[in-house]
Amino acid sequence: MPDSTRSAAALLVDCLAQQGCDRVFTVPGESFLAVLDALPDWPDIDVVTCRQEGGAAFMACADGAMNAAGSGRPGVAFVTRGPGATNASIGVHVAHQDSQPMILFVGDVARTMQGREGFQEVDFPAFFGPICKWAARIDDPLRIPEYIARAYAVAISGRPGPVVLALPEDMLTQHVPAHLTPRPAVLRPAQAVCPDAMAALFDLIADAASPIAIIGGAGWNAKARIHFQHFAERIGLPVATAFRRQDAIAPTSPVYAGNLGYGPNPLLTQRVKNADLIIAVGARLGEATTDGYAVPTLEHPGQILVHIHPDPEELGRVYRTDLALACAVDEFAECAALWEDEAIIPFGAGAEAHREWREWSTCQPSDAPIDLAACVAAMRAALPADTIIANGAGNFAGWWHRYWRYEAYPGQLAPTCGAMGYGVPAAVAAALRFPGRTVVAVAGDGDFLMNGQELATAAQYGLNLIVVVVDNGAYGTIRMHQEREYPGRVSGTQLINPDFAALGAAFGAWTVRAETTEQFIASLGEAKARTGLRLIHAVTDLERIAASGATISGLRARNRV
Repeated sequence: MPDSTRSAAALLVDCLAQQGCDRVFTVPGESFLAVLDALPDWPDIDVVTCRQEGGAAFMACADGAMNAAGSGRPGVAFVTRGPGATNASIGVHVAHQDSQPMILFVGDVARTMQGREGFQEVDFPAFFGPICKWAARIDDPLRIPEYIARAYAVAISGRPGPVVLALPEDMLTQHVPAHLTPRPAVLRPAQAVCPDAMAALFDLIADAASPIAIIGGAGWNAKARIHFQHFAERIGLPVATAFRRQDAIAPTSPVYAGNLGYGPNPLLTQRVKNADLIIAVGARLGEATTDGYAVPTLEHPGQILVHIHPDPEELGRVYRTDLALACAVDEFAECAALWEDEAIIPFGAGAEAHREWREWSTCQPSDAPIDLAACVAAMRAALPADTIIANGAGNFAGWWHRYWRYEAYPGQLAPTCGAMGYGVPAAVAAALRFPGRTVVAVAGDGDFLMNGQELATAAQYGLNLIVVVVDNGAYGTIRMHQEREYPGRVSGTQLINPDFAALGAAFGAWTVRAETTEQFIASLGEAKARTGLRLIHAVTDLERIAASGATISGLRARNRV
């Protein structure tokens, strides 16, 4: 082939490099062999080979979340058609509900096979459309620069989220003119704050008696964290974080009030109910953050709701909103930090709320053989303050949400949509992105076995990673609900588990089994002294089902007729 042309796949990878892509996660497939062949020609793009497409997509989602602290670029994954794409759909769903920028490329059937139910054929725009910001197929290789630039623009603008592009395999091998070049790197659109809206907000704050802020979510970044914290501390505004957004403000801030979501501090819940002014910044005010749209209520009588979000479609979509600001949250935070208003008398509620949170998040003595609250406290004492904690879904995570201090940003990788199996892949992505920081994956026994195979990826790339598997022999969250609704009638939630320490060792990890708090603390000390892949198998008592203090016997007694 003349030098005046190159393959569409080579052009696509060139476009990714131009947009600032430095890493892709993949499970290789025959449908995008041409891309795999082109990637080595761009050595600045790191190719991470994963063991299951769900794990690859979770890694890309987590990578996009972490990039918010720096480049702001989306995480990128490549998977094959049919089974590969459907496996990866869970990561797209998480990126969508978590408002994280991500691009998933799916190798597709040849254009001549479309519509015939060819081998592993799926209509990907139709399949992914409801769970992403944009789903399309690139049929014309001449439009690759346009599609890639648009994919990046859509993923990072407004409410960040996932984009899915299908790549017909015959399109990827087609040659295009060599003069066809990538478009310049796209940037997140500037979204300035309306001065009149800011003036109205500060008038509301000046008139408020018991305000509270709920922060974290779409577009949150290090700049937003610094400036919003400065603003809140200056006026003594209590600040709660949305569900699994606990690194949105430093826990040492004297106005940090704790986290909303499942199992929050009851005093914080009451504070939100009693607030006369609620300022939501970045948060969608989703079901988990608001306890089923009850705290606050959708109409929130007697309360004024100010909602700041980068996507105007989110404003007023679910909640009645009294003042809506469609702007970048970091621009809003900086403006608020610099805004001067002498009418505002600093509130004492921020310091009071912070004291309540510290009391609630300090572990108390327990007679449990292995006390997870004490284990988390020991981790805080032993590990660096900028440690990244990655977890999937399950009651086990509640102990870390309550007792860990998310000091650094980014410091928390946790799916707000409650997807199991996220923790280990997310931790792999974190260890790759921040090789100088300590990374801990926390997983329940059921949660771990959904994507624990990605330990092989961690081992393959020689990553420094600590994994804590919390094993209570059950799908604990569902068992808790089961005991609450149908006490004593156990069905479908019991688990017979492998020896997780032996399983970790099979992947090449240093492993240990801990059945008491003392054993866990000693194991943690030894793990800290080592490098590479380390796994602690923490065997816990199912009776102590939640960080809230709920027990199986207590749930049964309360519901006994």
